[in-house]
Amino acid sequence: MRGVVLHAPGDVRIEELEMPVIVEPTDAIIRVTATCICGSDLWPYRGVEQLTGPQRMGHEYIGVVESVGDAVALVKPGDHVVGSFVASDNTCEICRAGYQSRCVHQVMMGSVGTQAQYARIPLADGTLVVTPGEPPADLVPSLLAASDVLGTGWFAAVAAEAGPGKTVAVVGDGAVGLLAVLAAAQLGAERIIVMSRHADRQALARRFGATDIVAERGEEGVAKIKELADGLGAHSTIEAVGTQEAMDQAIRATRAGGHVGFVGVSHDVSIDGLELFFSSVHVHGGPAPVRRFLPDLIRSIWNREIDPGAVFDLTLPLDEAAEGYRAMDERRATKVLLTTD
Repeated sequence: MRGVVLHAPGDVRIEELEMPVIVEPTDAIIRVTATCICGSDLWPYRGVEQLTGPQRMGHEYIGVVESVGDAVALVKPGDHVVGSFVASDNTCEICRAGYQSRCVHQVMMGSVGTQAQYARIPLADGTLVVTPGEPPADLVPSLLAASDVLGTGWFAAVAAEAGPGKTVAVVGDGAVGLLAVLAAAQLGAERIIVMSRHADRQALARRFGATDIVAERGEEGVAKIKELADGLGAHSTIEAVGTQEAMDQAIRATRAGGHVGFVGVSHDVSIDGLELFFSSVHVHGGPAPVRRFLPDLIRSIWNREIDPGAVFDLTLPLDEAAEGYRAMDERRATKVLLTTD
């Protein structure tokens, strides 16, 4: 089978890889029908995260079950499935509390690599959710988005306690930030402010439910958000980048007593204890427990109540993944879908 391997920063190759096999009785093998490139994949691509050797890439996927281990009972060959970027048993105490991304038996799917034609899915019964049938072609992008960026944006909005009567600010206009806008709108937020300098992303943010756009950055951007939010700041702020600047903006744009939901993969981010103390804001986030939300998200997508697949603005065959990485790195694409046929 063919799959994407990152050899060094900027060096993406499509290689012939061994077909995955059942290793544990709880595994399933799926034929990947669609996968994609995540913003977090750009960290090692840009050299921000160090590679220790050639690394298989990808953690977002939908597909068809090909075979299952002896202990798998809930999914079967032929099922069309969506899975989280974290494999989880969905039965441990942490999973039952709704934090499947921190399952005591978790496996990060990035260690498996799903930018490939086939993939081994650990803990298949707890990780995979079966769709009502074979997805229509036009729903494939949205179901793929549910595997990570939609679920992550949704968790960000939930962590920030977005809801009716709330003003929500979103720091970050990548796929996760844009889908956090969609989530906040679905949760009933009254006003949604997006920090963005890109016209195409601003347009999509408005399509998803944004009411205001702030192009300013730093303290100027914080001041603008506060101006739009009764001079007090947002009730709920979502940090969807993972940089120091983004975290600072999120905390400072939030009113006292408000909530910050952070889901950007943090790189060299620190929070000053004294500033946090006097901000009087709640801060919650981390790796999104996508599995918690998957059944409801799949149902909403299947019923055509939401269209998160609109974040994909470039579709390429798997063999052209290197161009997909370049397009996202150069901000010529928001998110790239890879077909595997």
